[in-house]
Amino acid sequence: MSEFHDEFPQYELLAQHSEEEGKPIRRKLWNVFWIMLVVTIVELLLGSYARKLGLLEADRTSSFTLKIIFIGLTIGKAFFIVFSFMHLGHEKKALKYCILAPYITFILYLVYIIIGEALYCGVHKNKMDELIVKQKIELNSAAGHHEEGASHEEEKKSEGAEEHH
Repeated sequence: MSEFHDEFPQYELLAQHSEEEGKPIRRKLWNVFWIMLVVTIVELLLGSYARKLGLLEADRTSSFTLKIIFIGLTIGKAFFIVFSFMHLGHEKKALKYCILAPYITFILYLVYIIIGEALYCGVHKNKMDELIVKQKIELNSAAGHHEEGASHEEEKKSEGAEEHH
C-alpha cells in the first residue's frame, strides 16, 4: 500500500518524449557544451600565454586588463549555465529580472571589492615597504641598537678615551 495517492501519473511517465521532441533539446545542450568548452579553452590559453601577450605586470602579477577579461569570461559562462541548464532563458522578462537583479547587483559589488583590494595592494605596496623600513629603523634606534654594527663596549671605550683627553 502506497502512502501517496493522487490522480497524476508518475513523473517518469510524464518526462518521456519522442525522439523528434528530444533532438532540439539535445542539440541545444550540445551547443551550450561547446560554447562552455571554447570559453574554458580561451581562459586556459590566456592564463598560459599571459606573459607573451603582455598581460602580466613586471612582478608577475596579472594586469587590470587580464582580470577584467577573466571576470567577463566567468560571467559569460555563468550566463550560459543559468539560461540553459536552469531554464531561465524561457521565462518572461519580469521573472528574469526579479531573479537576476539581486545576483547581478551582488556580483558587481564583489567585482568592485575584488578589484579595489587588488589595486590597493598594488598601489600602496611601495609605500608600505617604505613604512616598514622606517619603523624598523625607529625600533632599532629606540632599542639602543647602533649603526654599522657598533657594540656597547666599543661605545664605552670611545667615551672613556674622550674623557681622558
